[in-house]
Amino acid sequence: MGSSQWALRRGSAQEPIRCAIFISGSGSGMEAMIRHQQVNPACGHQTVLVISDRPDVKGLERAEALGVESMCVPLPRDEEDANQRRLSHENNIQQLLEASTVELVLLSGYMRLVSPRFVEKWAPYLINIHPSLLPAFPGAHAHRDVINSGVSVSGCTIHHVDAGMDTGEILGQCRVPVFSDDDEHSLAQRVKYEEHRLYPKIIDQLVK
Repeated sequence: MGSSQWALRRGSAQEPIRCAIFISGSGSGMEAMIRHQQVNPACGHQTVLVISDRPDVKGLERAEALGVESMCVPLPRDEEDANQRRLSHENNIQQLLEASTVELVLLSGYMRLVSPRFVEKWAPYLINIHPSLLPAFPGAHAHRDVINSGVSVSGCTIHHVDAGMDTGEILGQCRVPVFSDDDEHSLAQRVKYEEHRLYPKIIDQLVK
């Protein structure tokens, strides 16, 4: 489903859309989203749950400091089959989403590929941010790939999640210059600044 078939109820300050944010690391984008929601309650969406697939990451601390329920849901260790581990992991996450009556799932630096089954269950209410101008430079190493390619412009993309690798319908993009002396860190910091502005803006538009 694309945004043309978007049928989520309209969010309001009184009844905001209940969001979950999935992270795998520092959670800076998650923090930017939650701060936006807390400062602008009329935006119509609220994060009620933060889930990390990795323990002891900074993002979990940040969510807790912001007063949002947060937890790590690790990959099960008792499953030998990799696909079964993945499905069991997502079943555990699904139970938490249902318990928190989540309506919209936002991926923000989440480094796991979700299964087609999970996509089918949540699309189109499953959204991701990616640090390049898709369809260019998909995958986990976008900044490295951008610098190695020699292009002069990169950026970030908000998109629906489908069963492919960063292939879902694009909802918004922001361009960022790439300088000749950039390394992965300097480019990532410049892109991250725009990510923190673009993601809340696009979600604002969707829920209204």
